[in-house]
Amino acid sequence: MDIGTPHTDTTDLRARWRATVAEAVAPADHDHGPDPDPYADRLLAAWAEPQRRYHTTAHLADVLARIDVLAPYAADPAAVRLAAWFHDAVYRPDRSENEERSAALAERALPELGVDAARTAEVARLVRLTVTHDPAPGDTDGEVLCDADLAVLAGSAQAYAAYAAAVRDEYGFVPDDAFRAGRAAVLRQLLDLPRLFRTPHGTAHWEAPARANLAAELATLTAPPSHE
Repeated sequence: MDIGTPHTDTTDLRARWRATVAEAVAPADHDHGPDPDPYADRLLAAWAEPQRRYHTTAHLADVLARIDVLAPYAADPAAVRLAAWFHDAVYRPDRSENEERSAALAERALPELGVDAARTAEVARLVRLTVTHDPAPGDTDGEVLCDADLAVLAGSAQAYAAYAAAVRDEYGFVPDDAFRAGRAAVLRQLLDLPRLFRTPHGTAHWEAPARANLAAELATLTAPPSHE
């Protein structure tokens, strides 16, 4: 997958959306709810907004693919998949309330689609959890969503470099010195966590490469300037 490149063919994502809504809605309501396709249209348009370089439809597809791997650990895989669709539905790199606004969007849209109140609340809770990526012990749905969202950190050196470059592009309005300082602070915060990944799969397969990538980027950001 090309990080930062929006999908021009959204056929698979649309099929995933329809399947997830069908899974999330009570069988008795399947024939009575609204057409889910217009909701997919609005969400995919949001994920393809021009200010996005990393938080694109490519990121959405990647998170959904990771959830497929981690779904056996989740208590409510349908809620986790819906949370993935909404978790960056509102995204402005210069704003701090993206997750809250994304959760509020889910709280409005999901009842219209026939998703019950309990599952809607779970989706909104999961979206808000992506502020910290710090699920409580036993929060298996939170563990799956957060691990899927952070799995990009464990990519190959080339994939991680593409991810880091896309993040920098999203913050192109920030001067270089300020970006380097802010990004370094984020990386240190991540490296200070006792665990980046909480699911057994994430711990076994993603923890070590993610820490190596974070440490390498931090070293690059904090290296003294060359005078050559």
